[in-house]
Amino acid sequence: METSELLKRVRAIEIKTRGLSHNIFAGEYHSMFKGRGMAFSEVREYQYGDAIRDIDWNVTARFNKPYVKIFEEERELTVMLMVDVSASNSIGTRGQIKRNCMTEIAAVLAFSALQNNDKVGLILFSDTIELCIPPQKGRKHILRIIRELLEYRSHASGTNIPLALQYVTNAIKRSCTAFVISDFIDAHPSIDALSIANRKHDIVAIRVFDAFEKKLPDVGLIQMYDVESHEQRWINTSDKNTRARYSHNYVERIQNLQSVFVKSGVDAVHIQSDEDYVRPLMNLFKRR
Repeated sequence: METSELLKRVRAIEIKTRGLSHNIFAGEYHSMFKGRGMAFSEVREYQYGDAIRDIDWNVTARFNKPYVKIFEEERELTVMLMVDVSASNSIGTRGQIKRNCMTEIAAVLAFSALQNNDKVGLILFSDTIELCIPPQKGRKHILRIIRELLEYRSHASGTNIPLALQYVTNAIKRSCTAFVISDFIDAHPSIDALSIANRKHDIVAIRVFDAFEKKLPDVGLIQMYDVESHEQRWINTSDKNTRARYSHNYVERIQNLQSVFVKSGVDAVHIQSDEDYVRPLMNLFKRR
């Protein structure tokens, strides 16, 4: 991609997603995540009903009357955006490929974190760890993340979500909120990795999918190609039984995936790539 074209795309995404994060998500994001603990704020005179354990004995001794410590929730967080860049995310049958939708969602979350004065980092993964940008603050840092999301091209085609989860568990020492943004088309079982990662970090799953994954259109005999396994197969989409099996397999896979999210204690949202992602994200924030 030419530098001028890249800068235009970065700017366009910044204008759209920064506006969304400022006008729509600011309050929801702030209330969605709890801080890491309580930080000391100030002292004031003891009042009836205050807990004895909160008395500041040094200040009390100095002024010869009781004072208590006041604490506030520590709001600053570290947010890690874990974005799947495997080959299956280059698909889009209704004008919007999954990768572009994932980029916008990641940008909205990044600008929301920026407004909350949180650090933001990025992990791009496929069946390996492709890129890791350590968490930092600031607009320039967010724009760098957006540039990587737009420009980066994976050298691998497969997906290994457990590997990415193991990486964030080991590499990010301090507890963070990690958004796993993926289509979750992965043959590797994820429940153990999700459970382990969610014990240390706050894991949120954002599944982005294409409409074609749910239902086969009736367009006759077509050749289907798996961009990750590179398998090819001819399928008669006019056959009702074939379309029924395809839809049944999809429903079964999503039910199994949802069961994995529930058992591992991970909040999840499902977003169709060609539809508005604002409402599903808002619902996710409100649920938390």
